[in-house]
Amino acid sequence: MSSTPPLSQAVGYGVIIGLGFAFAFGMMLTTFVLRRYNNELQTSEAFSTAGRTVKSGLVSSAVVSSWTWAATLLQSSSVAYNYGVSGPFWYASGATVQVILFATLAIELKRKAPNAHTFLEVVRARYGAKTHGVYITFGLMTNILVTAMLLTGGSAVVTSLTGVPTAAACFLLPVGVVLYTMFGGIKATFLTDYVHTVMILIIIFLFAFTTYATSDVLGSPSVVYDLLVSAAERHPVAGNAEGSYLTMRSQEGAIFFVINLVGNFGTVFLDNGYYNKAIAASPIHALPGYIAGGLSWFAIPWLCATTMGLAALALETNPVFPTFPDRMLAADVSAGLVLPNAAVALLGKGGAAATLLLIFMAVTSAMSAELIAVSSIWTYDIYQTYINPGASGKRLIYWSHASCVAYAFIMAAFSTGLHYAGISMGYLYLMMGVIISGAVIPSSLTLTWAGQSWAAATFTPPLALVCSLIAWLVTAKKQGGSLSVLSTGANYPMLAGNVVALLSPIIFVPILTFALRTPKYDWLSMKAIRKGDDSDIAAGADVDLELVPGASAHSEEDDRIEQQKLQRAAKIARSLTVFLTLALLILWPMPMYGSAYVFSKKFFTGWVSVGILWLFCSSICVGLYPLWEGRKTSTRTIKAIFLDITGKRKPVTHGRATLAETAEAGDRREAEKEKEKGLHTPPEKEVMSE
Repeated sequence: MSSTPPLSQAVGYGVIIGLGFAFAFGMMLTTFVLRRYNNELQTSEAFSTAGRTVKSGLVSSAVVSSWTWAATLLQSSSVAYNYGVSGPFWYASGATVQVILFATLAIELKRKAPNAHTFLEVVRARYGAKTHGVYITFGLMTNILVTAMLLTGGSAVVTSLTGVPTAAACFLLPVGVVLYTMFGGIKATFLTDYVHTVMILIIIFLFAFTTYATSDVLGSPSVVYDLLVSAAERHPVAGNAEGSYLTMRSQEGAIFFVINLVGNFGTVFLDNGYYNKAIAASPIHALPGYIAGGLSWFAIPWLCATTMGLAALALETNPVFPTFPDRMLAADVSAGLVLPNAAVALLGKGGAAATLLLIFMAVTSAMSAELIAVSSIWTYDIYQTYINPGASGKRLIYWSHASCVAYAFIMAAFSTGLHYAGISMGYLYLMMGVIISGAVIPSSLTLTWAGQSWAAATFTPPLALVCSLIAWLVTAKKQGGSLSVLSTGANYPMLAGNVVALLSPIIFVPILTFALRTPKYDWLSMKAIRKGDDSDIAAGADVDLELVPGASAHSEEDDRIEQQKLQRAAKIARSLTVFLTLALLILWPMPMYGSAYVFSKKFFTGWVSVGILWLFCSSICVGLYPLWEGRKTSTRTIKAIFLDITGKRKPVTHGRATLAETAEAGDRREAEKEKEKGLHTPPEKEVMSE
């Protein structure tokens, strides 16, 4: 990027701090409104699971928001700049199928462990403490890698656009997120995810229509096409059909596709954030929420990168481009600066401001999910399990909040260290599969195969990690001659490490299962997982816990009906996920790759048009549908607020204890305390005194 940032440091600090505090204040207000008018109390269960009552519209928008990392927008634009039109499609398809396939696991989790708070609780219920420790390690490594990518990518863009020091950006970006996550828990992430998603969609539409319709320097698919043809003549792409940027036949693009596909299996199937959203979803809404969310998300990296990555290629010989007359440096491309450069070239300071807002939304929305994921692991899988099994709801809430703050501070420091070590977002994105993907298959089989043995579940992930590290580093040494950031970050070493990580468990799991057999699992211990005890929080707030949304006990008949619905959803999920996976990975792209077709101008125009139409459908699904789905609750709440403000009617606090009930409850608590101290009169003495 040019040496002078297009925006001032004041703008950068204003967005990072100001918007962060604005969201925190909005969440405080929302929490107050939900408690006053909807009987929603911030219990430990509500903090981690939102009462397991979230509907499909909000689940979809939350999935889209959580999966829209800074890397989604920045890395996809970088691969478009490097490989042409194939890059955005390989990025989008290689990261959509995991969310769609995860829908099957989400249904299985709700069927087999309806009261779980984290996936790791399920692992412990089936295999015990040692296996639990292994998966806690891999789960936390996943969260650390994802958060590091968010902060390194986000801070690099903030620095390039505003001049705010990278270290300052790393430490300040999490501040607002921590505040609103602490006040609202996972419900905060759902509600702010919705706002973030809508704003991201609006900005991507702005970029797309500017590039392909209104821009003075571009303004149509035809102009972009001609400039891409010229770019290929100046610097043809090695491994692409005819050296063109306008073909799906890209050798390096296909390698990236495999790395992307493997790595993202780990970041979905091992990230407790996705299980949190599955757990928070109402049973009948988990499947449609994840399927709709996955398909809606596809359009975001596809259209964003097809717009901004190709716009950067088309404009780099134009004086409006920040690096003119030079091409972008490889380090800047890896750092994710293609999108901000293109935005500044298209829209000047307005483009820089839109990019800053876009990246802020992507970083904060995804980071809130990571905070909830890590706080859930600490609170339920470590603190309540091994440190204080009898912890009250208040203690669980305290440690949930404390872990959010501690994790944010540690990750800010770690990301700053990565920046000074020269490790970019692009490097982390390619490397994540090498580190974590060895646990994908055994963790999935934990919920889907009763035959997997304790040894297979416990030893496969570390064995796969050792094998993947060997494959990665040996290939880097062979190809690069030495081990460095440059040699280990090349495509072929990353490809070797990622593929070994994901596929080596196919060998380890059967061998360890059949060599060290354990009895076939009956799924009963998973159902024995219980919800947290929040009676102390409810008593302190004088609220009947049974009337808090999602906190009431289910009858056996309710559970039976719920299981029937989930079994039906499981059958639909298996069929639908297989079809969509085949369509996105094989039926659509492979004929185009095999034929080495180079896009004509009409085909390119149609390609862009489909992307814009798809994003419109995504906007309806995750922007308008949640509003429609929640229309009754919203109307009732707005009406209650109006009547309360005008003094016409105070809110009906269902479940609020009367004075008599409060006194009676106090007497009962006193009696229980005396009983524990042994100060009460024994029943037989009471009878004798009579």
